[in-house]
Amino acid sequence: MSSNSKGYRISASTGIHKGDREYQQDQVILIAHPRINGCLLGVVADGMGGRSGGRKASDQVMMTCKQLFERYSPTGDDTPTVLKQMVHESHLVIKLTAISSEQEPHSTIAAFIINPNGECHWVHAGDSRIYHFHGNRLVKRTMDHSYVQTLVDRGELTEEEANVHPQSNILMGCLGAEDDPPADVHFIQQLRPGDTLLACSDGVWHYFSAEELGSVLSSLSPREASEFLIEKARQRGHGGGDNLSLAIVKLEPLAG
Repeated sequence: MSSNSKGYRISASTGIHKGDREYQQDQVILIAHPRINGCLLGVVADGMGGRSGGRKASDQVMMTCKQLFERYSPTGDDTPTVLKQMVHESHLVIKLTAISSEQEPHSTIAAFIINPNGECHWVHAGDSRIYHFHGNRLVKRTMDHSYVQTLVDRGELTEEEANVHPQSNILMGCLGAEDDPPADVHFIQQLRPGDTLLACSDGVWHYFSAEELGSVLSSLSPREASEFLIEKARQRGHGGGDNLSLAIVKLEPLAG
C-alpha cells in the first residue's frame, strides 16, 4: 500500500501469527478509505474468551470499525468521536453476542485513523498498543489499561518488571466487560516524513523494548519489519508465545 502526498510516500504492512496457541484470536486490518485518497484506518484487536468467544469478539471489532470507517468523512466528522464510537459500538455488539455464547467474549482495541491532511488520531482500550516513532526515537505510546500499568504509574514497578510480572495479563478495561470500556484518544497534528506508527497486540510488544522497536522500524521496510518482529517474538517466547498481530505505517521522504 503506498500513496503520494505532502512530500512523503506511505508504505504499510500487517502481520499476524498464531504463536504457540491452538487458535488465532487476534485480528488486524489496515485499509484505505473507499472514497477518500490518503485516508487510512488501522486496527488491532486481541480477543479473549475460549476458542469461539475470543475470535468472535475480535471479528466483531473489525466489522464494526470497517462499517464506521466506510461512512466516515474526514471533513464532515469529528475523528476522535468516530474512534470512540468504534470502541463503544464494538463493546455493545460483543456484549449482545455474549448472551448467546458459552464463554465471556472480550477484546482489546488499538485503532488509528490517518487523514489526508496528515493528521492522525488514535484510540485504545486494553493492552494492545500504538507506538509513534520518528526515526528510531519513541515520540509517544499508549498506556495499557492493565493491573501492572497501574503499579508502574504508582512507581511500584519498573517497565521491565511489569513485563515479567505474573499478573501482567490482567486487564482493567476492555471491550465486552461488565463496565464500559475506556477509550483513550490521542492526536498527532501532523505526521512527517520519518514517522512510523505501529499498532500491535501484547504478543508482540511483550518481547521488545521501545528502543529495539524503534531501531527495527527505522531500518527495515514495514513488510520486513513485521516479518522480523514476529519471528523474533516467536523465538523469545520459547514455545509459550501468545497470538501476534501488528500493523505498521511508515512515512518515507520522497526522493528529491
